[in-house]
Amino acid sequence: MSDQSYQPTLSHLRAFVSIAEFRHFGMAAARLGVSQSTLSQALAALESGIGVQLIERSTRRVLVTAAGQRLLPHAMATLEAAHRFMAFATGKGESFTGPLRLGLIPTVAPYLLPRLLPLLGDELPELDVHVVEDQTAVLLDRLRTGVVDVAVLALPTETPGMVEIPLFTESFVLVVPAGHELAGRSGQTPKVLDDLPLLLLDEGHCLRDQALDLCRSADARPASGGDTRAASLTTVVQCVAGGLGVTLIPEMAVDVETSRTALGIARFAEPAPGRTLGLVFRSSSIRSEDYERLAPLLRKLRDETVTVRSRGRSSAAAPARP
Repeated sequence: MSDQSYQPTLSHLRAFVSIAEFRHFGMAAARLGVSQSTLSQALAALESGIGVQLIERSTRRVLVTAAGQRLLPHAMATLEAAHRFMAFATGKGESFTGPLRLGLIPTVAPYLLPRLLPLLGDELPELDVHVVEDQTAVLLDRLRTGVVDVAVLALPTETPGMVEIPLFTESFVLVVPAGHELAGRSGQTPKVLDDLPLLLLDEGHCLRDQALDLCRSADARPASGGDTRAASLTTVVQCVAGGLGVTLIPEMAVDVETSRTALGIARFAEPAPGRTLGLVFRSSSIRSEDYERLAPLLRKLRDETVTVRSRGRSSAAAPARP
């Protein structure tokens, strides 16, 4: 039974949110800079005050209960509101400050973060960024429960209660072993995938689904990649380098993934197949205006990358001066 006179404190709510995020009392306590006993007491006070068990703890794992999942977004919103109050009280209400838990899918994070994090440090120095890399379904679940604030995902997600801001569309590129007959060729149609041994990421990766959708749309029937399984683009590309097959990767991954070993690249005719990336966040978030400010920064990174790559190709194609 709840205590009708009880009013949760911000420290009680922070304890709950931090435990729900890390699913680990030690890590949650370290994040908040308190002892585990203090953290446990804060959670116990919150659960006792509202008369609801929020966290289920055993010797092996920490789980968020069904009631905890339902109340977590409200706890997050309360903490966000408190942060905004203090930001305006100290004259920083118009700036993007405080913690930001940014989710990215694995086919974006390694290629975007090396440029995004320094840019955020320059443009939004008072932002405290925490990166969460995971597959789309997991990130959407964490968005729903408030564990992640905003995520960069392939659109559309078609998820109720979410706002999606398209950022840019990038093409897919076919990666083949060095010396392959398609290496260096352009103007290919998706039908070229017919009978090629196409290597795909494990199930759960949206890029896998996009590659299969492309094959179906072109009525292409690629050969099976056998029992080869990979959880990252790096592993898939190295399998291609070893002669196990071919694969599709997004344009942003080309420079990184083809710099490690000898590989061939084939490009599709325009309009080339690809994907649209965007920012996704809860429609109920009070920081929606802040998240919308991230979109121009991400588009800026994309524009800079395209410009540099175009210059590189022009330079490579120019005849040598005498």
